[in-house]
Amino acid sequence: MLDLHYVREHLDEVETALGKRGIGPSLAPLKQLDAQRRAVLVEVEGLKKERNESSKNIGRLIQAGENAAALRDAMRQVGERIATLEAELQDIEARLRQFMLSVPNIPGESVPAGRSSEDNPVVRTWGDPPSFDFAPKAHWELGPALGILDFERAAKIAGTRFALYVGDGAKLERALIQFMLDLHTREHGYVEVLPPFMVNAETLVGTGQLPKFEDDLFKTSPGDYYLIPTAEVPVTNIHAGEILEAGDLPLAYTAFTPCFRSEAGSYGKDVRGLIRQHQFNKVELVRTTRPEESYDELEKLTSHAEAVLRRLTLPYRVVSLCGGDLGFAAAKTYDVEVWLPGQGAYREISSCSNCTDFQARRASIRYRPEPKAKPRFVHTLNGSGLAVGRTFVAVLENFQQADGSVVIPEALRPFMGGQERIESRR
Repeated sequence: MLDLHYVREHLDEVETALGKRGIGPSLAPLKQLDAQRRAVLVEVEGLKKERNESSKNIGRLIQAGENAAALRDAMRQVGERIATLEAELQDIEARLRQFMLSVPNIPGESVPAGRSSEDNPVVRTWGDPPSFDFAPKAHWELGPALGILDFERAAKIAGTRFALYVGDGAKLERALIQFMLDLHTREHGYVEVLPPFMVNAETLVGTGQLPKFEDDLFKTSPGDYYLIPTAEVPVTNIHAGEILEAGDLPLAYTAFTPCFRSEAGSYGKDVRGLIRQHQFNKVELVRTTRPEESYDELEKLTSHAEAVLRRLTLPYRVVSLCGGDLGFAAAKTYDVEVWLPGQGAYREISSCSNCTDFQARRASIRYRPEPKAKPRFVHTLNGSGLAVGRTFVAVLENFQQADGSVVIPEALRPFMGGQERIESRR
């Protein structure tokens, strides 16, 4: 959430900055609500002043032995009007907060202009896409042929957009998770956590999924819990409502969790395979930092996501999201896109974002720059390190062989019991 005081004082500037997102939200409702709020405040303050002066006059009349009944009646009416206005003020402030919860973060100065993913500039590339002397297959052909993915039985069990991993498929998924967690904890300095996979509404408000993106969430019934769409939600909220010490920053957490998304509005997109599922596994990276360090921390976090692909020798590129493609809570985002030969395209495998103090304001996460100093809001960052299912896809497609087998990257072999290849067991 943006700083309401700052928005009030820099309304035109904020509106211009939000315009970088393309069709930016109009701040006209805020202007109207704020004008109403100021008008009510002025009247309330005037009435309270009048009541204070009248109270003194009533006291003087009583001391003089005169009748103060009329003045008391008038002040009773003033008190009733004040109560009405204060209730109105509470309603206006609630509506102001609700409106502010719908306003996205302000894009950072270095965010490129543009309206869609087609306008995202490539920052860097790594590795060369493999050459094949045969037509490479997509993972939705390779997996079932090897007997390690079963989409038909998954659909029988749950429905579309689910997958059943079998044998070496389940083993490879587990190996990828362990490999990622070990890399991030042992070499990148992250603390591993295992958070709840269900959260309350307040937690989702804290990271920005609610109220705007409720249609993309799965909610339990009975109960008021939501299945997490990403580990960013519970992990960022670990320190919600807390005041941290400057010496403890930056904080770095990593977590493996399943993730659940309804994929509302994505009908017809990526209906085949593992790219867009209702349930998928992900290893998440979350960093909490001092404001002045957050953009350097974004570069570091992105490099940690890239390190996974480098170790697996998977070719990828990094793009900087333009204003029109930027996520709701992000001030700046890098997407890491892995090469998928079966699709002949780079596809997103990690999205690394600096959310500045946008989430920290919503979740009330602060720190003291110095002992006894006034608390300030931290900056929060998050990124996939990586999306496990998409990494699974990249391994299958990049290391496929002419006979339909798949060579296991060397970095994964210790997590696969030394196994070097996945072959059909049918």
